[in-house]
Amino acid sequence: MSFARATLRAGAAAALASAALVSSVTRPALAQNKPYKGGELFSQQSFLHGRMEMRMRMARGSGLLSTFFTYKNGSEGSGTFWEEIDIEVFGKDDATTWQSNIITGQGTRVTTEAVHTHPTSLADGYHTYALVWTPTYVAWEVDGVEVRRVEAGQVSDLTNPQSLRFNIWAANIVEWVGEFDPSVLPQYQFVNWISYSRYENGQFVHEWTDDFDTLDMSRWGRADWTFAENLADFDPNNVVVTEGTLVLALTQPGMTGFSGSVPVDPGPSEPEPGTGGQDGGGATGGTTGGSGGHGAGEPGAGGQTSAATGGSPSVGPEPSGGAPSSGSGGGDGPATGGATGATTGRPSPDLGSGDAGSCSCRSAPGALGQRGVFAWGAVLLLALTGRRKQLGRSAQ
Repeated sequence: MSFARATLRAGAAAALASAALVSSVTRPALAQNKPYKGGELFSQQSFLHGRMEMRMRMARGSGLLSTFFTYKNGSEGSGTFWEEIDIEVFGKDDATTWQSNIITGQGTRVTTEAVHTHPTSLADGYHTYALVWTPTYVAWEVDGVEVRRVEAGQVSDLTNPQSLRFNIWAANIVEWVGEFDPSVLPQYQFVNWISYSRYENGQFVHEWTDDFDTLDMSRWGRADWTFAENLADFDPNNVVVTEGTLVLALTQPGMTGFSGSVPVDPGPSEPEPGTGGQDGGGATGGTTGGSGGHGAGEPGAGGQTSAATGGSPSVGPEPSGGAPSSGSGGGDGPATGGATGATTGRPSPDLGSGDAGSCSCRSAPGALGQRGVFAWGAVLLLALTGRRKQLGRSAQ
């Protein structure tokens, strides 16, 4: 959620149905000595399109928001066309719901809110979020699963580079975020890493990853402003890097910073650098169409793409022949084509099942499947039969 905007008021349900909300906006102002303090980190550079992935553990508590979003700097200015894309996790309801959104427009702004429910609390552990922005679509992912995709429409209005931002704050919009409960403070948003891959010729190409071993002030800045809908001031002291983690804090009056221990992230580490998968421009197949490397992966009619190759099938020796099996395996092949050979990157001629570009039914490159065994048996039988006939003629 960007600063200086409120998207919901009374009658929000009807406005959501029309997907055209009027924002009642105030300009950002320097911190105003509000009793509560939040934190916001913003990138010094702006980016046009790309795949942004980040590993985050969010805040819990009614009235709170912890977020990642992209924002065209200066959108809040009078007479300026607003451009923004959001991932906003609500602290209410045990932090099990979050909102995806695109905001565009001048004067009257158009939004496309959608609320999503996660099966567990997003404040109880780290999850990998991705915001994917191309000239033709915007998509949101959680833990490798595409949750939502918006094509055309507002996407064509997102024409300018945008900064990357994280923030944690308390909103005064009860019907949207719930009644603010200050007793839950302090609350924290933890960010293990963020990676950015640019969009180039239909592919996502990794540019950089920040694992927050330090706070690189050539890349990031810390906010020191507020806005009318925010019950807190953004305080630079509530943006902390410690133990290889970015910590954004929302604190009680008279308190700032973070002095505890960072929760351990037992999950996946930052993605390996490399070129990402190709942009398929359509709905992804299987789970997400794959998110190998930093890419979105090629969408397919079924199955996941190979995680080891950034969305492309593996390449190896030629298969020993045969058509795709009728097994139910995943891989890069068609949904009905069975598993993809781990060493060939092509449909395996053997029966069985596979997952994400691997196939347990092929023991080694060139190993014989059932059909191969039968074929060689038939050849051997014919050879022996011919040899017997030849020997019989010689004995006569």
